[in-house]
Amino acid sequence: MNDTGTTAQRGGGIPAQPETGAATPPAPREAATVTVRAAGVIPGAGPTERPGERRTVRLRESGQGGEADEPPRYAPQWLELRESADAAARAAELVDPLRIRLANLPRRGGGLVVHDLGCGTGSMGRWLAPRLDGAQHWVLHDRDPYLLHFAAVASPRAAADGSRVTVETRRGDIARLTPDALAGASLVTASALLDVLTGAEIEALAAACAGAGCPALLTLSVAGRVELTPHDPLDAEITEAFNAHQRRSGLLGPDAVTAACAAFAARGATVRVRPSPWRLGPGDPELTAQWLRGWVGAAVEQRPGLAARAGRYLAARLAACAAGELRVTVHHSDLLALCRPAGAAS
Repeated sequence: MNDTGTTAQRGGGIPAQPETGAATPPAPREAATVTVRAAGVIPGAGPTERPGERRTVRLRESGQGGEADEPPRYAPQWLELRESADAAARAAELVDPLRIRLANLPRRGGGLVVHDLGCGTGSMGRWLAPRLDGAQHWVLHDRDPYLLHFAAVASPRAAADGSRVTVETRRGDIARLTPDALAGASLVTASALLDVLTGAEIEALAAACAGAGCPALLTLSVAGRVELTPHDPLDAEITEAFNAHQRRSGLLGPDAVTAACAAFAARGATVRVRPSPWRLGPGDPELTAQWLRGWVGAAVEQRPGLAARAGRYLAARLAACAAGELRVTVHHSDLLALCRPAGAAS
């Protein structure tokens, strides 16, 4: 997650290593990048990709096309580091309208069926399941078997009213949502997902949710705005370069929530959007430092001419972070799409 909710900090940055958690930094693509990529960046928190790789979401069974055998991209250390910030940021006011909609859906014998796309270590389930009533069965989707194992083991066991929560895992690379992928779903969830999709992929996601007649709670999508205190003249330029990095290869980045609102609304859904900012301060030095390295690194990867100034900027920002003098607000948006129940009149 992901998670800052930005592409650079979610998987697809520096490839995660095997289950030991040991990290070997990849060879830099160009010298400019080295200036801002400090040692010790958690795998998954940096901007470097494998050559020719484009992060997408594909809901596909493992073993097709070899995707399941690729190395994992998400480091559990990064997902664990950001989980408390994610939980504090999510728009809790969207839960009540979601609960009302779920209470009015036809109940199957096993209760709610929740599909969590790109589940990572399962932080969404740990946050949301205890806030919903009734028996729940969570279907956790991710490409990384280690993360799936962690998510399953650490999943909550009880709903808000004490009902049972069960889980299953489905390994696969997440991005062309097939029409039958959400058959029987009561709810679709995801965190830090929309901004790493293309317009076509968001249309496919909206169509799949509308076809299943289930609501979607899609949290922590980047909004393209960052505020740092104290201010620095380079803040705006790095933000602009980072946002351009988010939009490369046809990805929507900060435009994703607007596109998703249009895609769901076009299919008859009622859409609500609420802010879900990270607010990082003296109590979050490790997370803030990792976010800074990934954020500045992605900006320089997009615009190598920034390297010298960005290196000095990053050093100063990290020093302020270590001294407890830096505060950062990373803006995200949460989206709740209440699709018409299957079979409802249009």
